[in-house]
Amino acid sequence: MRPNGLARAALRFRPSAFVGTFVALVMAAAIVSACGILLETGVRAEVPPGRYAGAPVVAAADQRAHYGRGDSADSEPVPDRARLDAALVAKAAIAPGARTAVPDVTFPVTGPHGPLDAHNWSATAFTGECLTAGRAPGPGEVVLSRAEAGTRVTLTTPDGTHTYRVSGTTAAPGVWFTDPEAVRLSGHPGRIDAIAVLPKPGVTTGTLAAQVAHALGGQAEIHTGDGRGTVADPTLDEAKEVLTGIGGSFGGIATVVAMFTAAGTIALAVGQRAREFALLRAIGTTPRQIRRTIATETLLAAPLAAALGCLPGTALAAWWLDQLRDRGAVPEQVDLAVSWIPLVSATGAVLLTALLSGYLAAHRSSRIKPGQALSEASVERLRVGWIRTPLGLAAVAGGCVCAALAASLTGEDAANAALGVVVLFMLAVGLLGPLVARACAALFGLPLRGAGASAALAAANSRTNARRLASAITPIVLAMAFSSVLVFLHTSEDHVTAQQQRDGITADHIVTAPDGGPGLAPDAVRRAAGTPEVTAAVGLLKTSVLVPGAGGALEAATAQGVTGSARDLAAVQDLDVRTGRLSLTQGEIAVDASLADTADVRVGDRLHLRLPDGTKAAPRVVATYGRGLGLAQVTLSRADLAGHVTSAYDTELWTKGGTTAALKTLGTVQDRSGYTTAQSVDRELNAWANNLMAAVLGGFAAVAAVNTLVMTVLDRRRELGTLRLIGSTRRQVMRMIRWEALLVALAGIALGTAIALATLVPMMNGLTGQGPYIPPLTYGAFAGTIVALGLTAVTLPAKAALRRETLDE
Repeated sequence: MRPNGLARAALRFRPSAFVGTFVALVMAAAIVSACGILLETGVRAEVPPGRYAGAPVVAAADQRAHYGRGDSADSEPVPDRARLDAALVAKAAIAPGARTAVPDVTFPVTGPHGPLDAHNWSATAFTGECLTAGRAPGPGEVVLSRAEAGTRVTLTTPDGTHTYRVSGTTAAPGVWFTDPEAVRLSGHPGRIDAIAVLPKPGVTTGTLAAQVAHALGGQAEIHTGDGRGTVADPTLDEAKEVLTGIGGSFGGIATVVAMFTAAGTIALAVGQRAREFALLRAIGTTPRQIRRTIATETLLAAPLAAALGCLPGTALAAWWLDQLRDRGAVPEQVDLAVSWIPLVSATGAVLLTALLSGYLAAHRSSRIKPGQALSEASVERLRVGWIRTPLGLAAVAGGCVCAALAASLTGEDAANAALGVVVLFMLAVGLLGPLVARACAALFGLPLRGAGASAALAAANSRTNARRLASAITPIVLAMAFSSVLVFLHTSEDHVTAQQQRDGITADHIVTAPDGGPGLAPDAVRRAAGTPEVTAAVGLLKTSVLVPGAGGALEAATAQGVTGSARDLAAVQDLDVRTGRLSLTQGEIAVDASLADTADVRVGDRLHLRLPDGTKAAPRVVATYGRGLGLAQVTLSRADLAGHVTSAYDTELWTKGGTTAALKTLGTVQDRSGYTTAQSVDRELNAWANNLMAAVLGGFAAVAAVNTLVMTVLDRRRELGTLRLIGSTRRQVMRMIRWEALLVALAGIALGTAIALATLVPMMNGLTGQGPYIPPLTYGAFAGTIVALGLTAVTLPAKAALRRETLDE
């Protein structure tokens, strides 16, 4: 009767329970380790110094917009690159250890052979480019690759199209201007990207960095070593946000779901042995010995399962990172960071979950009297847990409160409140599982009573074995609820966006820059307006700004800077103005009505926002409109935006009238329907992220549900054999099993759908003012997959059990 002997015997004679538990723990470890690896990758992410490899110290602007004070202080990455005042170069140069301080300016231009990166010539002091012919540029001159010195070249810059003399050539691709001309032509005059500081002989990098920081007096951030990569590629900060968001926020939810599901599987495996524990208690086994047996069994399975789960978890994290790189959300140079921290954390979480779940599941069986244990093992009694039931009811109440709160809010406030609904209701289903299962069995079992003997027996079995039914329903509810929320959140936003675009785009033609180009020519609007049959032409500079959101936090909002008059804009866009009057005067702004509600501003108020480079601004709100999701959430004059973006070119040109043939010299021409399709492609990244998270969570829960159903059927071999002995045919038994699986699947689908709707309805009403859009085919695919998996999961093991035609004694 040694505990280790009991544990080994249990693994030998009850392999189905062991395998089911092992599979659940492997999947849990895979999910936890994958999210942990992505989180660590986000924390440790870095890129090579790039063009700053030759500058040991680099000063650059803070690429985050800070808000709040004290404990509420936080920051958000700026949508575009923040820049420094060019006057800071002189301050950096007077640092005692500085040999020289070099400004760096980079901006896009279009040359005879396509788009090029333009720089200031003095930057070659740290980048290392050398002349292959000619000399350095002077006023009105450039150094150019793929050209001959002395020739003339026409370049289109953000400041306009000009002709320059080629003073020299280099082997490296690009074009170089004099420093004053580069700053003037860049589109953000008086601002530079960074300052590269080169040391005097014998001055260490640390010493120079401290001296430059003191000289600049906190007006710039100082970067050395690997930190210079952030200056070379400012998108790294946003990539870190993406990775830590997936690994942290989504990882937290995924970890809870994984641990919750694994715990349910372990509890089921232990609960199936109630009769065995009762017999052990009857022959004198002490409660402590039973608990030690469960702990030993767990230690035999959990560490190995966790170790094996880390392998697919690492592979999942690597694949996930590759997909993010392919979609441009993460720089190519970011490598996967795999250390012992996430792997050991995943192993520890799995081991702790297994031990705690096994202990709790065996607690009552190990403590009650032997006679009572045998009685309860033969017939399941639905008991009201004095801890689980109050907690479950509290979770139900909390979910209802969150749903009501979300319904009364708008914008991101509603979304944030609605997110708690799905978590609280899922917690309630887990805590009140047997009670919920019995209610589902009673409700869904009603139509089964009149569907024949097999169906009636399936309904009776489901009512009698509520705990077994709850173990199977819970993961199905998890799969349906989480997958539906994540997928239908996107389909709902996409549906509203497409609808607003159909109603809001009144332009006949939309011209975009050729593929790979920085944007449209500065005179494109003027040339389009002079094209025959064009009655209105408007240029749009598309970007993002940071606006006040829920709780004073800064949130990104799409913005369009307009070149043209408000009258011309109204001719090509129907923004659905609700209050005020549209104006494109500098210092004035029109905003989406939902955004205005979230920011708590009205017509006449000042909207305190951050421009794309993080510059603070407070334009006056002159109008609110209803089609911000499909067009742009913020509309203002292009002059207010142009000096605060890296590429100060118009992104699009919208015209009323005209022909494709006449406009094609300006760029790529699309009609209204073609533009809507192209915009849908731009939203694919968000859709992919939601669908992938739904696949990870939903797939894990679905596999857990299948695992649970298989364990349940294999544990019923005695029951199935008894049915055969009393005269039931194999077909009748299989029909009963299938009816039970169908009841489980439908109950899980119904509960999961109800939880998803309780989350989506207030969330979408707050975000879009409309209810959720659920594509019938997608929903049908979800439900059909669950039903098919459920039927398959019970049919195969039931057939295998019936082939034996014997009773397990």
